[in-house]
Amino acid sequence: MSLWQQIQSDIREHTGVDVGTDAGRGVGGGCISQAFRVEGDGCAFFVKTNRAGLADMFEAEAEGLNEIVASNTVRAPAPVCWGVAGGHCYLVMEYLEFGRGSGAAGRLGEQLARMHRTTREAFGWHRDNTIGSTPQINTPQDSDWIAFWRDRRLGFQLELAGREGHGGELQRLGAQLMGRFPALFVDYTPVPSLLHGDLWGGNHAVLESGEPVIFDPAVYYGDREADLAMTELFGGFGRDFYAAYEDAWPLDAGYPVRKQLYNLYHVLNHLNLFGGGYHGQAVRMMESLLAELR
Repeated sequence: MSLWQQIQSDIREHTGVDVGTDAGRGVGGGCISQAFRVEGDGCAFFVKTNRAGLADMFEAEAEGLNEIVASNTVRAPAPVCWGVAGGHCYLVMEYLEFGRGSGAAGRLGEQLARMHRTTREAFGWHRDNTIGSTPQINTPQDSDWIAFWRDRRLGFQLELAGREGHGGELQRLGAQLMGRFPALFVDYTPVPSLLHGDLWGGNHAVLESGEPVIFDPAVYYGDREADLAMTELFGGFGRDFYAAYEDAWPLDAGYPVRKQLYNLYHVLNHLNLFGGGYHGQAVRMMESLLAELR
């Protein structure tokens, strides 16, 4: 069975909708996978495809979307089905039409704070997923957030950077920071909050109804500050978003420093994925953090 025949069959089995066997209309879907819109019986679906070896990535994304949907807080596209056919993997979701609703930034801030109040006993998640195309290790850590961030996040990215030939000053500063950053948590004890995990400006939008929506998650349970930090790394979130979040759940006084620690993870990941100027940015962030820890 061809890829599109399998997708048609799967959609029909899960929804009763017949979308036909022709490849859908291509739409923007990021830099990792191809994305399409398919229609049938007055319904539309968003389909992502990639090579078959990345099937686990799509399965983890679907489970992450389900985790957000189940929190009943922020809107996320509901996954419909996923699988492998014809040398490709696929993920089918509901199709959401984006618009320009007013007041969406404030609503998103308040809803994200509510999502972060969805908690578990352990940091991490029941499965690994990806951050971009990089593996993200989520092996649960019962109560030690510092160990989780050191071993599953910073340490893992530094190890990948070393394999890519980024040694010297980056590894020297990284080793120093790994030993000293626990001082940033002396008076702060985070809880395992449900995180989007990759909440930059390109992963949120507004529906035509004005309802905010988030997508392309890298879900796990961790310090809520990690999600907020990511929103500041590349911009795209207005003042109303942060004001609404603060009204719903004020941030701790140490957040302005810790956000550099959390964003260092993403900068190191960009270094490992794209190289270039991210090396210098990572070094500067480590130097800034170490200066705070003197």
